Parts: sequence; structure tokens; C-alpha cells
Amino acid sequence: MRFFMPLSLLACLLALLVLRGLATNEAFHDDRIAISVDKTTVPQHLLKGGPVIDARGSKNEQPVSYHIPDRTVVLSFDDGPSPQWTPKILEVLARHDVRADFFVTGAMTTRNPELIRQIVAGGHELGVHTFTHPDLVYQSHTRISWELAQTQLALAGVAGVHSALFRPPYSSDASAMDDWNYPVIKYVGARGYLTAFIDRDTDDWKRPGVEEIVKAAMPATPGAGELILLHDAGGDRTQTIEALEQIIVKLQGQGYRFTTISDALGASSATVPVTGFQLWAGKGYIWATQVAVHTLPVLVGLLALVGFLNFGRFGLMLILAPMHARRAKRRDAWGTPVTETVTVLVPAYNERECIANTLNSLAVSDYPIEVIVIDDGSSDGTADIVEAMNLPFVRLIRKANGGKSSALNTGIAAASHEIIVMMDGDTVFEPSTVRELVQPFGDATIGAVAGNAKVGNRDSLIGAWQHIEYVLGHNLDRRMYDMLGVIQTIPGAVGAFRKEALRRVGGMSDDTLAEDTDITIAVLCDGWRIVYAEEARAWTEAPASLQQLWSQRYRWSYGSMQAMWKHRAAVTSRGPAGRFGRIGLPLVVLFGVIAPLLAPLVDLFLLYGVFFGDAGITLTSWGGFILLQAVLSWYAFHLDREKPWYLISLPIQQLVYRQLMYIVLLQSAITAMTGGRLRWQKLRRTGEVAVPVEA
Repeated sequence: MRFFMPLSLLACLLALLVLRGLATNEAFHDDRIAISVDKTTVPQHLLKGGPVIDARGSKNEQPVSYHIPDRTVVLSFDDGPSPQWTPKILEVLARHDVRADFFVTGAMTTRNPELIRQIVAGGHELGVHTFTHPDLVYQSHTRISWELAQTQLALAGVAGVHSALFRPPYSSDASAMDDWNYPVIKYVGARGYLTAFIDRDTDDWKRPGVEEIVKAAMPATPGAGELILLHDAGGDRTQTIEALEQIIVKLQGQGYRFTTISDALGASSATVPVTGFQLWAGKGYIWATQVAVHTLPVLVGLLALVGFLNFGRFGLMLILAPMHARRAKRRDAWGTPVTETVTVLVPAYNERECIANTLNSLAVSDYPIEVIVIDDGSSDGTADIVEAMNLPFVRLIRKANGGKSSALNTGIAAASHEIIVMMDGDTVFEPSTVRELVQPFGDATIGAVAGNAKVGNRDSLIGAWQHIEYVLGHNLDRRMYDMLGVIQTIPGAVGAFRKEALRRVGGMSDDTLAEDTDITIAVLCDGWRIVYAEEARAWTEAPASLQQLWSQRYRWSYGSMQAMWKHRAAVTSRGPAGRFGRIGLPLVVLFGVIAPLLAPLVDLFLLYGVFFGDAGITLTSWGGFILLQAVLSWYAFHLDREKPWYLISLPIQQLVYRQLMYIVLLQSAITAMTGGRLRWQKLRRTGEVAVPVEA
């Protein structure tokens, strides 16, 4: 169920894109046009007969054709309705009290519902011209049925009617039927449609000139009835409108009457009202399509915002990360080297698989340390393992279970030294980690230091994805935030604080599930500087399964949102708090919440573009985005002196891992907005990160 709401939202957005694509004739568009072939299967009486073919019911095996009666003209308009040209054509027809037939496409119908209602109100007859205007000889029976049914659904939704008239796209007169399109006529006839070809093709879509259009509309034989083809959409129809006026006047002067196909054949109108389920299904479809059409500009705007945020973040990283790297190379960047003993706090809850590795890594530290392990009510013998190791520099404190913040506060109170290093019970340090981590405290204005957390179990695919995320999304980010002076999170796996800074902000708080983010923001707002020590590396055991990863990131995301909300007053504060509130907090919200929440739009438009748009352009654009990500990732790996071969999984990470992170973030946002509470979730550890590995 945890995936249901986020995935449902993505599915709904994709459905809206497809609906909009149908309305704009982008989705399922097929512009192939067949070239006429042999006519061996088409009965001669149809090839030489009238423009209307009846293959319905009992006539399906032996279709018949009908002529338009003498001195009778049927004007027919294809491809509409068009908001620009159809109203003008309707004005001409109304002025001369002429009724006509409009063969409409479903796509144009859904976009212009009011015009369909005007056509029906004017006494004109509607015909089905398919939904997406494909050449039906290339389409399967399923596709043909869908084209017809979807258009009828649109007509029901906008005007409450169906039509029994059909005209194939790209059709001409009956003599043009061949061995390919004749079966289509029979198939459509079997579904109750009367097929209307034409007698006179004006070729108005070619814009040959008003005089040529009028000339082409005139009967080949004086007094003969005719079904004339014109267009009310598909391009500039100025010539069509001018020619229409002349055609009507000229033929009326020759004694012709103008009517609809059904009336000309002495039948009831092909446009019939619908009720019940068909009517309401159509209304629902049109409502959804209108929502989709009006939603797209919003989605495009949000997609542009995603692009702006991502490229903005990339730009800041590329500018600020090299500056941070140059500063990090200066060994005197913080003044006099720090050599005083520090306290290392190791809060532990059921860490029997990892605690020995953690303490053994501290045993080889090249810096003087006092280690305090705070066992927070473990039930798996973690404290017994610590006692059995009997390390002289390690002090064990047992306490009832109260959570990580409570354990850390207990350790802070027991610490003997003024600089306190915090690490997790599933993390191992390199020998130089503590020394590198505490050197920035040579600057008296620095209240806390963030270390470089790295994934130790990176050999699995999930581990490699997290490794990329840590190097690019965490450590490169911290370089950027460091140079801006707004680091918002010191990782629980490796960080250090001045005891005075912790005392001034009241120690660790259990108000949020992200105690590391909470305390970091509190220290920043109190006026202390926080920096990132890239050489202070710690190796942590990342979640080994998607289930565990989801649980961890859900807690992180929800806790971070809690911390940002808790410190929201910083936006209007003065001094250091105000600086973070007006610079750091917006950046965290934009880059850490809004951009990831909107990122799936990239994938939605990717799917839409591949299946319904220009797949080549879409894949090229996406490939360019991945290439940019790869370049930035390579640079991040270069700065961290990591082997770049892990980046081979980057494209898959972008398609799979990023979606999981989106679902986590969206679920966290839903939990936060609905006031839900999330309990601490302990991850299952294996202890496989035993010693520092080579970068």
C-alpha cells in the first residue's frame, strides 16, 4: 500500500498526458498513406456506383451504393471542427439556409466541444472521420474499432449524440476503392456505419485558388446530384470560405437544393441522441480530456522548473566544488593544528553485528580519543560484546531504551572533552578520520564539522546506486553548501561538534526523526559556522535491499521535513538564523524537496515521447541529460578519488532508483501533510563493512 498513492499519481499524470496527446492528435498518430492497389475484389457496380456505400447488416456480403438524387447537392466538410474556420463556414451556411454534413475527428471534437454543439443546433449532420485520422488500411480491426468508438464517445460527451455516417480518411470517390480499403468498408459496415465517399473533390486543402475550387465543385453532368468534399480544418481555409459562398449561389441559381446525406437518401438523420451510460461515459471522457488539455501547460511549467533547479544546482556545484577542493588542500586553512583529545560517542541499539568492527576501527585511530558507547537498551547483547572486548579507551554506558537523541545526550553529559565526535554503531573510521574531522576546530568560529560518509557495501547493484548518491548527491552537495555557509545536515555516521555549541542549543532533540539535521540547523542558527571535511572518511553499511532502503529514506525524508518545519521561523529572523532561513532553507526546499518531487515528470515525458511522440528526439534529449549527470558524477568521483567504473549503472539508477526516492519523498510529504506519525525503524545489519576499504 505504501506505493499505491505515489504510483497512482504517476499513472494519473501519464493518463492525462495521453488524453491530451489524443486531443492534439499526437498520441497514436500514424501518418502513413497507402497507394492504390488492384481492385480485383471490389464489385464493379460499387466502382461505378454512387458515393454512399451501404454494407450494413444483410448487405455486408453484397454491399449496395446510392447516388445523390438529381438537382440535389450535399456539401461535406472534413477534418474539423476548427475554432478558426468552422464558425465562419457555419455563418455562410446559415446565411443561405443551407444544411450540410460535417465529418469530424474525435481529436478535434474533444478540443472544440462548443463547435460540435453549434453544428448540431444548426440542423447539420455529423459523420465520423475517425479519432486520429489514420489511413485505415494500415490499421488492425481492433484499432479501427477503437477509432470509431472513441470518436462516438467524444460526440456523446460534447453533444449527447452518435452518428451512423462514416468517411475514411484520405478517401476519394467510390471508383478509388481497391483491394486494401474495400475490406475496411465492409468491416465498418458490419458495425452499422453507412460509408460516404464523394462525387466532387475540390482539392481545397491544396489552396489552388477560389476560382479553381468553385470550378471543381460544379457537376460533371448538368443537373446531376453530387456530394462535394471541402474542408473546415487542416490549414488556411480562406479560399474555401470564399469559394463556398460562390458555390452555393451558383448552384442555387441552377435550381439545386442543398441538404444532408440522410435527407437526400430519404432516411432519418444519421445524427441520433444517446442517453444513459453512453452519455455519461462521454461526458466523463470529455471532462477528463479538458482537464488534461488545461493541465499540460502546468506540467510543462513544472518540467521547466525541474530543469531550472537541476541545471542551477549543477551550475552551483561546478562553481563552488572546485573552490572547496582548493581550500581543502591547504593544510593551514584552519589555523593552528588541533591536537587535544576528543570524545567519540557511539550510540548503539542492537548493533551486535557491527559494534566490534566499529570499535576495532577506532582502536587504530592516529588521534587521541576517548570512546563512549551508549547502549540504548539493546536486546541482542550489544553491550556484552563491548564489555568482552575490554578496550581501555572505551567506556560503556547502559541505559533504558529512549531513542538515539536520548543516547547522544547521555553521552554528551558524560564526555570528558570539549570536542565531541559522533558516529553510528554500524560505521567504521579510517585511522585518520578523527584527526581530519577535528582540524577545522582550529577556527574558533566553527561549531560543527561534517565528515565524508561513504558506502562500504557497494559491490551490489543497490549498493552501487547508493554509492553514486552519496558521492554526488551528498558529498558534492556538502561542498556547495559549505561554500555558501549553509550546510544543513551533519551525517550521523561521521560528524563533530563543540560541546559549547551543543550546550547553547540544548543538546540533541527528539522533536524530529532527523536529529542530525535538526541539531545542524540549530547550531547554524545560533551563529556557528559549519564546514565539510572531505578527508574525514567513514564507511557505513548501506541498506542491502529495496525494502530496507525504503524504510531508511522514508525516515530521513520525513525527519528532514520535520526539521525544516521546526526551524521555519528562521525565514523571518535576524542575524545568522535569518541568513540560513533566507538562503539555506530555500535551497534545501528547492533542491531537496521540490526538485525531487517533480523529477518524475522527466520520466513521464520520456515515456510519452518514446511511445507517442518523436522517439528519436526524446531519447536524444534524455541521453543528453544522462550525459550531463554522468559528467557531473565523474567530477564528483574525481574529487573524492573514487573509481568511476561504478557510474556504469548510472542510467539504470536514473530510471529505477530515482523513482524509488521519489516515492519515498512523496509518501513522506503525504505523511507530513496529513499529520501522520512515523516511528523509528531499525534496519537489519550484516556487519560486512569490517575495515576501511581502498577508494
